[in-house]
Amino acid sequence: MDELYYDAIDMLKGMIAIPSISREETDVTNYINAQLISFGLNPSRQGNNVWCIAPDFSSDKPTLLLNSHIDTVKPAKGWTYDPFTPIENEQCIYGLGSNDAGASVVSLTAAFRHLANIPRTYNLILLLSCEEEVSGRNGIEAVLPLLPKINVAIVGEPTGMHPAIAEKGLMVLDGMITGVAGHAARNEGINAIYRTMEVIDTLRNLTFEKESDALGPVKITVSQIEAGTQHNVVPDVCKIVVDVRTTDAYNNEETLKLIHKAVPQDWCTLTPRSTRLNPSGISIEHPIVQRLTTLGRTPFGSPTLSDQALMPFPSLKLGPGDSVRSHTADEYIQTEEIRTAIQLYITLLTGLQL
Repeated sequence: MDELYYDAIDMLKGMIAIPSISREETDVTNYINAQLISFGLNPSRQGNNVWCIAPDFSSDKPTLLLNSHIDTVKPAKGWTYDPFTPIENEQCIYGLGSNDAGASVVSLTAAFRHLANIPRTYNLILLLSCEEEVSGRNGIEAVLPLLPKINVAIVGEPTGMHPAIAEKGLMVLDGMITGVAGHAARNEGINAIYRTMEVIDTLRNLTFEKESDALGPVKITVSQIEAGTQHNVVPDVCKIVVDVRTTDAYNNEETLKLIHKAVPQDWCTLTPRSTRLNPSGISIEHPIVQRLTTLGRTPFGSPTLSDQALMPFPSLKLGPGDSVRSHTADEYIQTEEIRTAIQLYITLLTGLQL
């Protein structure tokens, strides 16, 4: 356990020291690939994604995927420390990506090293992927077709080692509401802004028949608006952007159909930029969730997006750290959180029956 822990700490510090902004992960991927080889593993690579398959793979057994991401956002303003210099201070390691999700990367790697060499009733794959922070198409979405069939996944994200058994999806809608131009001094034209007010009111008060037990209702937010050319012209077009956080009660396509049904289509169009980032989840009766509950962990629903959105199989989020620290100045992870995570991953997965 001590060897796994100290190797994980050293690996995390090495990752922090290499800038790995989304779509710029080549150097950190090279480092991680070398680290896996030094641990006696046999990694494969596609672009800036690296994975290892435990050597006892059998097509007759179900497959569990351990996944986390190696990329980070750009540093926020207000850092006291250099975000690319790992600073260890009072049992904490400061640095960009330490919490989200470097600690999960190194903890899952440590657990995989241990579990790959003991008998299991399931196959085990470790995948460290890129472009998660931008939901990029060269990340996990590009790798999954290259892997064996996955039955279930554990996604390393900062959850305090409590299982997030459901996660909201995302759709961004571009709306265009049309009217008829006219002179503002006369009673003519149809004001597109006034029509947009009706649309916004409809979206703000829209409810659906089904509601997620873990995530609550679908959250719809009009976040941008643009209209008008000058003060004396009744605008004939108003554009809006709508942020839709979907739940496991409906997939994105189903949610979009319900929104379209509620909004007048003859003078309002709502076009999704993408429907690929779907909500995700796993049954509370799943053996992994049941085992975590037995270990004193509390299932919850997560509002934040991860690579789960691109996984067409059951998954949950489970990792060291706290989501509140993500994307903030002076991001940090407590070293004890990493030790606890390694031990809990190993305890959870040793003897697991899928």
